[in-house]
Amino acid sequence: MRMRKKKYLEERLAECDNIIKLFSDDRNFLTAIEKKEYIDTEALFGNSNPVVLEVGCGKGKFACELAKRNPDINILAMEKVANVIVAASENAKREGLTNVVFLHGGAEYLEKFIKPESIERIYLNFSCPYPKKSYANHRLTNARFLKSYEVILKKGAEIHQKTDNMHFFEYSIEQFTGYGFSLKNVSLDLHNSDFEGNIETEYEHRFASQGMPIYRLEAYLK
Repeated sequence: MRMRKKKYLEERLAECDNIIKLFSDDRNFLTAIEKKEYIDTEALFGNSNPVVLEVGCGKGKFACELAKRNPDINILAMEKVANVIVAASENAKREGLTNVVFLHGGAEYLEKFIKPESIERIYLNFSCPYPKKSYANHRLTNARFLKSYEVILKKGAEIHQKTDNMHFFEYSIEQFTGYGFSLKNVSLDLHNSDFEGNIETEYEHRFASQGMPIYRLEAYLK
């Protein structure tokens, strides 16, 4: 079901100066990414601190908390749904966070806008599992996205994934290992493990409060 457009959405988006709209006249991402329009993160943040990326940031709870705990890193938080990213941006502005910027667009265009080997870490938090097999190439751990992540990640950098969906988690493990990623800190029940420093997302809080296990892994290329 399509999400209803929020009231005064365009006006609210216009007031959010911490949102960058990733736009391309070419709707075919395969050809669009050939013409690079790299974001200058040093100019954007005003420093050369490490940059991390969250793909699918939702209403920004994770990104904002990560920014508060780590003032010495810069966070790019990507979300393609306008209704959602405007709430994330407004939350960050209310908290006075200057080290998080939101990217309004889809992960298909990452290679167009993000410089190669510039990202210290990628977070994939509760991505849509697209359960139908015919939509598998839309999953953010599908090999076509892993290729883009490999391009923009620094050598040895990690991808951290969390999900409540066991089948999607199993699929992700197959995709990561099949592509050549190694895995570590794999958890089948994060909230009942000894993992420290976890930052909950909106979805995570809801699922965990219902007693559902949270699956987590860290993937890296040697």
